Amino acid sequence: MDIPSPWLTDPVPEEGEDVAATIGATETLSEEEREELRRELAKVEEKIQTLSQVLATKGKHLTEIKRKLGIHSLQTLKQNIARGWQDVTATSPYKKTSETLSQPGQKASAVFSSVGSVITKKLEDVKNSPTFK
Repeated sequence: MDIPSPWLTDPVPEEGEDVAATIGATETLSEEEREELRRELAKVEEKIQTLSQVLATKGKHLTEIKRKLGIHSLQTLKQNIARGWQDVTATSPYKKTSETLSQPGQKASAVFSSVGSVITKKLEDVKNSPTFK
């Protein structure tokens, strides 16, 4: 199983790093040092490959366990969304925004309630008026 990995590619010089200096540094290595580094590189690449295979196997095992337990992708997605929403509502910015918006909401609710009471009273007055009867 050949999994591409960012660790298996040649390094890219960092921003501001002198490419010529990077190349020059490898030229100062002896042949023995280069060979040792190549062996170490091969070992590290092999370990990464092994870990990638183990991770893929563990992922398949996880999927099988979830299938046996009846945990489906949709359920998992719902749980993740619910957990994410809980995380969002627990944040300080959300709480501050909620508090800020609740005050005008409460005032608007009071206004609508009083307007509703006035309309209800007017309708009762009309209903009880001699003209309506």
